[in-house]
Amino acid sequence: MNTHMQLAIISSATPQAREAEALLREVHEFVPLDSADAVIVLGGDGHMLQVLHQLLESRRDIPAYGMNRGTIGFLMNGWDVHDLPGRLQRAKSFSVRPLTAEITTISGQKFTLPAINEVSLLRETRQAAKLEISVNGRAVIPELICDGILVSTPAGSTAYNLSANGPILPLDSSLLALTPISPFRPRRWKGAILPDRYVIRINILDASKRPVSAVADQREIRDIAQVEVALDRNRALTLLFDPEHALDDRIAMEQFIV
Repeated sequence: MNTHMQLAIISSATPQAREAEALLREVHEFVPLDSADAVIVLGGDGHMLQVLHQLLESRRDIPAYGMNRGTIGFLMNGWDVHDLPGRLQRAKSFSVRPLTAEITTISGQKFTLPAINEVSLLRETRQAAKLEISVNGRAVIPELICDGILVSTPAGSTAYNLSANGPILPLDSSLLALTPISPFRPRRWKGAILPDRYVIRINILDASKRPVSAVADQREIRDIAQVEVALDRNRALTLLFDPEHALDDRIAMEQFIV
């Protein structure tokens, strides 16, 4: 990677992220995001997702290199103020494609939202959700009674998907995870692993009586009637990682953590 690239920097609002930004600004020059060749992201995974969504919205096709100044930091590299150009030069790049969720509400409003990690559907009240699941136009589960369901990318498979007992997907697997959240009926259905070329449609049954919200990463739409989820093949994001901290290896090794 070109060591003379123009860099932008975006930090979260936490004191440790702002302190890290101040230290980096003492030894490096940074430019505005719209003039940058790459962006340095300081914070945690949530902040990285916010920045990636900002890049999607602005259609800025530049790589993001994160340094952890948050909590878990799965999408981040370790923090170090030294040798940033050298780290960028040695960094390994990974391309991730977002999901697109086409959402229709009970009132007929329509929303199109991107999701880098997952699209999740969640019941809004004490009553369980009733969902009809279709894959490529074929109804595969006529009625799923559950707390919700999520569609996850490989990059997001170690996040909410894993917490819901979903499978870990290798980063280069070209797969999606369809994972139920606390399924009641059919009780034995544990989810599915699907090729990422498939289109998943979820209809909400008894939507007025049993309201459901849809969440695309961090944005929520309430009182939905239908969601259609597919991989967006027209857009991609690039993440940079230190060779010893590469994302594909970290995702694979999560399978051995007990």
